[in-house]
Amino acid sequence: EMEAKYTRKMQALRDEMDLRRKTEIHELEERKNTQISELVGNHEGAFGAIKNYYNDITAKNLTLINLLKEQVEDLKKKEVVLEKEKADVLLQNKGLTEPLQEAQELVAALQKKLVHYYRDKEALMNSKAHLKITQKELKDLQWEHEVLEQRFSKVQAERDELYQKFTKAINEVQQKTGFKNLLLERKLQGLLSLLEQKEVELSEVVAASNLDPSALSLVSNKLEDVLNSKNATIQDLQLQLARVCKAHNDMLQTFEAKLTAFGIPLDNLGFQPLSFPFLGQ
Repeated sequence: EMEAKYTRKMQALRDEMDLRRKTEIHELEERKNTQISELVGNHEGAFGAIKNYYNDITAKNLTLINLLKEQVEDLKKKEVVLEKEKADVLLQNKGLTEPLQEAQELVAALQKKLVHYYRDKEALMNSKAHLKITQKELKDLQWEHEVLEQRFSKVQAERDELYQKFTKAINEVQQKTGFKNLLLERKLQGLLSLLEQKEVELSEVVAASNLDPSALSLVSNKLEDVLNSKNATIQDLQLQLARVCKAHNDMLQTFEAKLTAFGIPLDNLGFQPLSFPFLGQ
């Protein structure tokens, strides 16, 4: 009974499994057929699109080929025209070769002239710059010349004034010095004459009076004192004369130095200044 029971269960299970398998197989076949139908439809649509695309391309290419054929024909016609024009241009070139050569030679000559022009232009610019510098230097020199002329006029006026003063001073000094020298010489001569006279008188007195030696010695001592005093006066006068002569000579040397400094020749004085000698010269 158990074996029959399980046999019945197994048979029922087999039937159920066979039914499920058949159902699944049927569903798989339906899905497969659906996919195949979809793929066939898709492929047919894609093939139609591709067919239309290539048909359009073929039509366009045919149109383009026809257009290119027409353009080639036009280009051939233009080529023929250009060949004729080329022949004409070659003939014109042959006729223009000599003028071209002449033009090239003219261009070469003009280029040389252009180089010389640039050189001359640069030299002119340098000359203008140098001229400006020279003009500026000339203006500076003119200004310096005017300043120097003014200074020269001023120095010349000072020189004339100094010359007049110096001439006047020299005349005054010469007059004073000559007058003093004359007075001193006359005074000296007078003293010498008086001394000689006193010595003669003294000799006569001594010879006439027959004085004793002591009295004669006293008189001689007094006379020597008087002579020493007179000699001292003479030396003092000689020293004064030497100082006056030295001052006169110093003034002459100073004036000559001033004239030399101002560039004035000594001959322009109009007279020869006297230089007094010192004692013993």
